[in-house]
Amino acid sequence: MSAISLPPTMRVLERGWLSSNNILFLGSAQTALVDSGYLTHAPQTLALVAHGLQGRPLDRLLNTHLHSDHCGGNAALQQAYGCRTSIPAGQAEQVRGWDRDALSYTGTGQQCAPFTFDDTLQAGDWLTLGDLQWQVLAAAGHDPHSLVFYCPRHGILISADALWESGFGVIFPELDGESGFAEARATLELIASLDVQLVIPGHGSPFTGVGAALETAFARLAYLAADPQRNAGNAIKVLLKFLLLERQQIRLTEVEQMLTSLPLVEAANRRYLRRSGVDLAEWTVAQLLRAGAAEVRDGCLLNR
Repeated sequence: MSAISLPPTMRVLERGWLSSNNILFLGSAQTALVDSGYLTHAPQTLALVAHGLQGRPLDRLLNTHLHSDHCGGNAALQQAYGCRTSIPAGQAEQVRGWDRDALSYTGTGQQCAPFTFDDTLQAGDWLTLGDLQWQVLAAAGHDPHSLVFYCPRHGILISADALWESGFGVIFPELDGESGFAEARATLELIASLDVQLVIPGHGSPFTGVGAALETAFARLAYLAADPQRNAGNAIKVLLKFLLLERQQIRLTEVEQMLTSLPLVEAANRRYLRRSGVDLAEWTVAQLLRAGAAEVRDGCLLNR
């Protein structure tokens, strides 16, 4: 398998960082989509999926985890196709009762239209997607309920936010004082034990340099775990960047209120950073500017 080669029944719909990548399967008996992007991108998701399906219906929708950038298009796809929907088993009750707090949408200030589900996924399950067999594996760390999908025949891993080419997603449980670093390490060790030849991450391009990516991820995890303030600061920066991706510009005078109104930011700041509202806003903006992820113009923070 070459660096960009996929089985003929698979398509990767690579998205920007506001929406997760979508993986489309065109099996002989069933079509399926893994993850559905963010709510505001739902019309684009529908168009991309329809183009990829080439007139076929979407039979099944699966989510690796239920962060808003991975399931925000669920409701639109369900309405358009009536597709059978499968979610991680650990969040079934949260979705059934549509608990926005437990699902993290209140805490992060992110949007997600309510959706339903037909069945659940858990570690140890096997799936048939694109006429290939996929093993469902637990991938806690970034999210306690996250799953990844592994195809032993081709050595393909759909890694969600457990492993990117240059790291992984924010370790959110640690922000609330819960364990996350140990779980993230166990997930990376699990991935290292597999014969992975190609990774399809939740964000970014598919890649084959799995050993190098794991080395980077282990090093970053060690750096964050050595001082949890680093994880908290990174999380707050990422949350502001996500809001900036969604809005494209935010007035500088609104940043303090925007950050301090988010329960997850408030909890992380109280536990780890202990900055005043003004100081937190100035610090977070400075982090985005230093990273080249934003610029300031005419009193506004602009996405870059």
